[in-house]
Amino acid sequence: MSKTLADWLALIEARHPTEIEMGLDRVGAVYERLACGRPATQVVIIAGTNGKGSTVAFVEAITRAAGWRVGAYTSPHLLRYNERVRIDGNDVDDAALVEAFEAVEAARGDTPLTYFETGTLAALWLFARADLDLAVLEVGLGGRLDAVNIVEPDVSVITTVGLDHQDWLGDDIESIGREKAGIARAWKPLVLGDTDPPASVLQHAYRIGAVAIRGGSDFLYAPTDRDTWSWREVGFEVALPMPALAAPVQLRNAAVAIAAVRALGRDVDDAALAAGVAKATVAARLQRFERDGVEVVVDVAHNSQAAQALADWLRAAPATGRTVAVFAALADKDAGGVADALAPMIARWHLAGLRGPRGQDAAMLRERLSGRVSNISSLHEDVDAALAAVLAEASPGDRILVLGSFHTAAAALAQLQGRR
Repeated sequence: MSKTLADWLALIEARHPTEIEMGLDRVGAVYERLACGRPATQVVIIAGTNGKGSTVAFVEAITRAAGWRVGAYTSPHLLRYNERVRIDGNDVDDAALVEAFEAVEAARGDTPLTYFETGTLAALWLFARADLDLAVLEVGLGGRLDAVNIVEPDVSVITTVGLDHQDWLGDDIESIGREKAGIARAWKPLVLGDTDPPASVLQHAYRIGAVAIRGGSDFLYAPTDRDTWSWREVGFEVALPMPALAAPVQLRNAAVAIAAVRALGRDVDDAALAAGVAKATVAARLQRFERDGVEVVVDVAHNSQAAQALADWLRAAPATGRTVAVFAALADKDAGGVADALAPMIARWHLAGLRGPRGQDAAMLRERLSGRVSNISSLHEDVDAALAAVLAEASPGDRILVLGSFHTAAAALAQLQGRR
């Protein structure tokens, strides 16, 4: 009796309980045995501390608007594993994923693979059979030793470099930048979203001969009025609508995506650039709901850099009433840094617990915020309970901000969309 998708996901998670195991030897060996070929005519790999998912969405939307057939691989998912693999704008179905996992299993032999490595190989196998013009691959962690780095990119992208995953990538920006720079290739474009990237990134690019394309230097972007902005490089300029993705930081993500698309060297007209910028959406990036006059905003922000971008949006678009936070974070994240960035805009904090090996309960989270946040209203067992309690006491005009983790966002979306 053949396995269902749920069966396969349970199997690959149980088979290799270590969530992360860095290195390309094992996954590279299975990729060779899989013999699935190149995933698309051209490939873009996107790394970065924040902005990866949004930049993938912009690249995908722009190139699809240009008439390309595009595959996108992202992680983690929010509600369904299928979200991780898109072909021609659609999540792949269960049957396709099952077939891909069967192919990976046949090639694996006795080589151990992590959950992410198995999923990456399955996505590449599906892409190779889909006759794609472009595959856009999001790095899961770091870059140099991430599973997607077994593929040779035509263009590499580093959106930002900030402090996150220090246990795996290093304790400082230069160390983290060095790991992310590992996706660069000799004599190929490397698009950098940071206007002042870490020296380690530039040193690696220059050492191998990668062609660094830097935001703020090699391409420029700025608002022209409330509804439009401009993107330009030497010999080219285009006026564009504001992104549908609301945060101010999305202008940078859209600009980086345009730089990456242009670095591929194929013609993409102004209309496709405008359409892609205007249509790109990503779940749980300032995703907004309305409940009886109360605005609920769900965001995956889980590190200080992302929280600062979220704070910029809160300042630019203040609520008419109070802003109340539902906050749940994994134990290995910088919860204090997130709270520091947002504290001036939050009237009350409701803390929730997250289950799982990396989770923590609300009492542990409160202890970690001691001395940094004084207006903690209540503690809750989980995000469901916290969001229900806050909605019950909110007044029209108030804003509820749900943040802290992909797990936090997933729980909120399931409740808000009635998909529990």
